[in-house]
Amino acid sequence: MTSQTNQVQPGFSSDSESKVVPACANSSYFSRLSPMVKQPKCKKSSDRQSAGDESLLWMKVNSDELGPGASSGHPSPCLALAKSLNPMPSRLPVSSPPSEEQLAELARQSQALETAQPWEILQWTAENFADGFAVATAFGAEGMLIIHWLSQVARQTPIFNLDTGYQFDETLQMVGRIEERYGLRVELVHPELDVQQYEQLHKGPVYAHNPDQCCGDRKMVPLKKRLTGVTAWASAIRRDQSPDRAKAPIVGWDRKFGLVKVSPLANWNKSQVWQTIIAEKVPYNPLHDQGYPSVGCKPCTRCVLAGDDERAGRWAGAKKTECGLHTWS
Repeated sequence: MTSQTNQVQPGFSSDSESKVVPACANSSYFSRLSPMVKQPKCKKSSDRQSAGDESLLWMKVNSDELGPGASSGHPSPCLALAKSLNPMPSRLPVSSPPSEEQLAELARQSQALETAQPWEILQWTAENFADGFAVATAFGAEGMLIIHWLSQVARQTPIFNLDTGYQFDETLQMVGRIEERYGLRVELVHPELDVQQYEQLHKGPVYAHNPDQCCGDRKMVPLKKRLTGVTAWASAIRRDQSPDRAKAPIVGWDRKFGLVKVSPLANWNKSQVWQTIIAEKVPYNPLHDQGYPSVGCKPCTRCVLAGDDERAGRWAGAKKTECGLHTWS
């Protein structure tokens, strides 16, 4: 597929006299940028180009951009699963904490799954861990793909979202869209205190001065409670998203939460993700069309410049890069 110049991502506008800028400008974010970057005006919804538009060149990929186990055509999982699956390792019971032998077996299985398709990895996980398997989602592009595949290979798998009370309305609306499209229920896991109670307790928003504590109180603590009795969970992270995530195995032991963690999309890239979303017509968060490649809590998420790291809008201006769920250090 031939490449073209001046390609603009959805939600971004191009100006020959300035850098490419997101269509949804946040004044506090852009006030910190170089004066050479113009303050863009928000586009009307009717003027935005949809991230699902198959004509978008930025989502088109060449065969050499595709990672292990992927093909440029991305055939339907249903069609692929009609064929014989790649050989999968045998069932593996894992104790907590795991023995050295079990850790070595997890590593062997992870390596064997490096060339498997993500839906095959999900199916393997569901077969190996049965009702001990659960999936956490923030409704990002990758998370929506996992839900899409689960609806085909492991519909019984519990899916939950950590609802901090600070999520975008567009994010929460994905719950209804998932139920309408797939007939799947997403559980919303809440912190003990609602936002008003939490901010009253701490005399204001904690995220403004201590985002680590806010993430800990409103994500980590509820997650640990929700994972009680769970023996394996899946996340939608990719290795190319950040240095921390670059360490993620396909299957590994999550020491922080004391269970097996599966990352079916670890060796995929953004182009693969969006190409599959287009091909499979997977619903996605409309904020992706508005300059938000990565969406977290509203107070700590900003739209980004085209060409910036896709997680540059998360805790922008701070040293923080992760909420704590997906760190291996």
